[in-house]
Amino acid sequence: MRDSVGLVVLSAAMLLGQAGSPPAVEYRILSGNTHSHTAYTWSHGDQFSTNGCAGILTYSKDPSSAVYKWSEGYVKTAGDGCAGIYVINGAQIPAPGVTLKPDWQKLQGPPAAHYAAAKAAGYDFYAVTDHSQEAGLLPPSPTNPEWLDTKQQAVAATDHNFVGLAGFEYSENDGPGGTGHINVYNSANIVNALATGFSLSYFYRWLAAAIPNGDGPVVASFNHPDPEQYNNWDYRDPRVTDIVTMLEVINSNNKIYYQSFLNALDHGWKVSPICGNDNHGLGGITRQTSRTFVLATGKTKTAILDAMKNRRTYASLSKNIQCRYSVNGSIMGSTTKPASQYQFDISVSQPATNNPKDRITKIDIVKDGGTVVQTYSSAPDYAVHWTPTVADSVSKYFFVRVWTAGGGDAPGADPANPVAWLAPVWTGR
Repeated sequence: MRDSVGLVVLSAAMLLGQAGSPPAVEYRILSGNTHSHTAYTWSHGDQFSTNGCAGILTYSKDPSSAVYKWSEGYVKTAGDGCAGIYVINGAQIPAPGVTLKPDWQKLQGPPAAHYAAAKAAGYDFYAVTDHSQEAGLLPPSPTNPEWLDTKQQAVAATDHNFVGLAGFEYSENDGPGGTGHINVYNSANIVNALATGFSLSYFYRWLAAAIPNGDGPVVASFNHPDPEQYNNWDYRDPRVTDIVTMLEVINSNNKIYYQSFLNALDHGWKVSPICGNDNHGLGGITRQTSRTFVLATGKTKTAILDAMKNRRTYASLSKNIQCRYSVNGSIMGSTTKPASQYQFDISVSQPATNNPKDRITKIDIVKDGGTVVQTYSSAPDYAVHWTPTVADSVSKYFFVRVWTAGGGDAPGADPANPVAWLAPVWTGR
């Protein structure tokens, strides 16, 4: 059952599949943002006028000649004189031609301003994840002033109604050994993705040994991934698989990375969907309506990180939709025991609404490779409870997709496309 604030109560029998089990586990469905950039990402953002063009120029050592020189980065500059980003010896700074907006402090601010705006906008949690190669965050250290301030401001912003999370984005655009952006949450230290020799496999080894910043685990997410990014999902081992537990299926409010999600799962990564709004200023906090949802035992830092660690998440283009399901009594995000039949218990609802576009129109159960197993399609309704049984003795995972009549709250919403993607349940195979 679910109360008016999104409290989900799962009986012990549902969770463990047997009677006489421990007391019921209660999960609250909380929503927030897992990807944002403050004024500490000073190389770019809403604080600067760019005239719509952007690029990265890198000053680094040429491997073939050992001579330092300028070269174009992964984003090509558009037009003559287009201000971009300079990377000098691994430090990312704004190019000299970029113009700071005179009212920039209304558009961008430090972590404290982001947390305050998110709290005022009704977020349950908000993660600050500035680029770790920013000049102000170098050299990387647990006591780097900007990194220390991010951690301290997250604590100061947290109360019984809101949780501030401190993290950073490892942003590797040129290799070696694979490219891709990864958010790290709740680590005591940071690393520079652009440091010489800091390969993707080296980063995974660093991540496996990362020390938490106080209570709760270190967790990580793949950000806006291309289908074959991270050297086509290479270097996975059990330790890093247990830390990189999430993947942005939604980025920047309405960009969808579904094929990347499937590819990661089919390469053995055990990731659950999240939404990273990836805002580079304060305006995105109120403008962007897509959300990461977690099923947490409480509105605390530890409980939210535990939900992320245990993959109890979903990503949605609707900021209010309430979703959860179990398979053979195991909550979404779990790994079950192999079986020949799987009993699903799926509940989806749109609380406190009378808007026809919010009505639920379809639910899919999906397995390995994106194959649709079963589909619920009935008269649109604001609440659906569906309990199908799936016979299967070979699949490694299942997950659930949801559609609504309006396709969500984000710009360009299309009812022909899913509105929410829920965490998988793995079969243990």
